[in-house]
Amino acid sequence: MILAHGGIPSLWLVLWTLVGGSLSAGSANAYNMVIDRDIDAHMGRTNNRPLVTGEVSAREALVFATALAMGSVALLWWATNWLAAVLSLAAILFYVFVYTMWLKRRSEQNIIWGGIAGCFPVLIGWAAVTGSLAWEPIILFLVVFLWTPPHYWPLSMKYRDDYAGVNVPMLAVVRPAPIVGVQIILYAWATVAASLMLIPVAPMGIVYTVVAVGAGAWFLVESHKLFGRVITEETVDPKPMRVFHSSISYLTLLFIAVGVDPLLPW
Repeated sequence: MILAHGGIPSLWLVLWTLVGGSLSAGSANAYNMVIDRDIDAHMGRTNNRPLVTGEVSAREALVFATALAMGSVALLWWATNWLAAVLSLAAILFYVFVYTMWLKRRSEQNIIWGGIAGCFPVLIGWAAVTGSLAWEPIILFLVVFLWTPPHYWPLSMKYRDDYAGVNVPMLAVVRPAPIVGVQIILYAWATVAASLMLIPVAPMGIVYTVVAVGAGAWFLVESHKLFGRVITEETVDPKPMRVFHSSISYLTLLFIAVGVDPLLPW
């Protein structure tokens, strides 16, 4: 939103956009827990979720998820514009129907294409400010799209047995660890390359450039180190969560730079 405005937008606009976006994400998450409650019960990472424990019924969760979705769309339509509201609804529908109901249990490509839902916030934020879209948010959309697989695949490596036990074909379940490691490297390189595209297009200044290059190099190094551990004696525990955590730090730093750079005079 700061990049779209070229400075600090209306703080009320920022507040309502963040609230609307949070409602949208919460709705998608709640729908996901309803749909996946059967497999969540058999995975150590998810077996304490409220639908599994019985703390919340499926009907209650559906009502809650639907209320959040309606609230998100209504709030964004009222406080921002129709485009941001429609994008929010599209993100929810994509996450529920394309990722959760279609791809997750059927294809090793699930995270690649299902991750599109997580790319919508950059479009929503830009649309909330401008009422339109442009190349800048599309590039940031591409960054998040390419970042999602190397972010999530290390997590699926750690919880490989959980996913295998419920027949969810995450890449780490259906492919050997070295292949997963190579894919993580390729997508990490693509992510960093996409982030550099914003420099001439926006254009971005020295702060973003330094962060994109420096944090990107760190992300790449961690990805390559994971592959090295996979193909050596550490195959039993290649410590994939190092890449998972570094990927979160990388994207956080990158988007802080996106927000700070337009505020500086150089």
